Amino acid sequence: MKQISILLCLFLFINKFTAFAQLPTPSSGRIVRVENFSSKYVPARNVDVWLPDNYTPSKKYAVLYMHDGQMLFDSSITWNKQEWGVDETLTQLMQQQKIRECIVVGVWNGGKSRHAEYFPQKPFEALSKENQKLVYDAYRSGGQSIFSGLAISSDNYLKFLVEELKPFIDKTYSTKTDASNTFVAGSSMGGLISLYALCEYPTVFGGAACLSTHWPGLLSMENNPVPAVFFSYLKQHLPTPKQHKIYFDHGTETLDSMYASLQVQVDAIMKQKKYSNSQWISRSWPGQDHSEKSWRSRLDVPVGFLLKN
Repeated sequence: MKQISILLCLFLFINKFTAFAQLPTPSSGRIVRVENFSSKYVPARNVDVWLPDNYTPSKKYAVLYMHDGQMLFDSSITWNKQEWGVDETLTQLMQQQKIRECIVVGVWNGGKSRHAEYFPQKPFEALSKENQKLVYDAYRSGGQSIFSGLAISSDNYLKFLVEELKPFIDKTYSTKTDASNTFVAGSSMGGLISLYALCEYPTVFGGAACLSTHWPGLLSMENNPVPAVFFSYLKQHLPTPKQHKIYFDHGTETLDSMYASLQVQVDAIMKQKKYSNSQWISRSWPGQDHSEKSWRSRLDVPVGFLLKN
């Protein structure tokens, strides 16, 4: 396994998600921003709603909720000049009638609270106190933890999505509100929280796309207790395959080089739970790395899978 410096990983996990106040300019469709959406569960944050060309209240649309919303639509305003290309990919797929018509809800991460909000809480709480401390200490740099004293809060983050944001979206826009038309997607830690959302709220979300899923939870696999509790949680909480779809993938370069052996173990659990090819995809993308450029290049695959007409 390739060694990745702690400094580089901290850069990937913290600095890449610096907030940007400028409104994205999509190549197609339009963005409506809800500034500082307030919540009783998590700190306020921006929410960028992408509406496709010819959006009309006379139709009903599926909804794709995506994490790290500030990185989805416009590379000119992101820290690394990369984006997911969500508007381009979805527009093309809809024009080709490969997916149902949908809107995208880009939920900004909380900056310094990102890791605390995206780390699945029930698996974390299954760790011993010693290993919980290991998770916090693993992200220290110069004595300062990126958690900045924040407790793991992903259960509250999901309450924000389900109890506050989704009702607002369904009230404000012309949406199909059932689980079979409500999906969630993200990469890295965003992949973990997407899967956790599906497991915790299987009657709300009908599918999850988990790109470059960060199964280690930490920045190293040496004496790492985290994957085992993730796997144990999945064995107990994966929803029925009859009404749900799950997509996993990983590249082979940079941070993604850590994931292959762990994904094999997840795939074994999926098979035990009777997921078939029509409900579950797990793919490796040789040569691709842990970046928006890579996720953009293959976004059509998970979106086409979840939102297939």
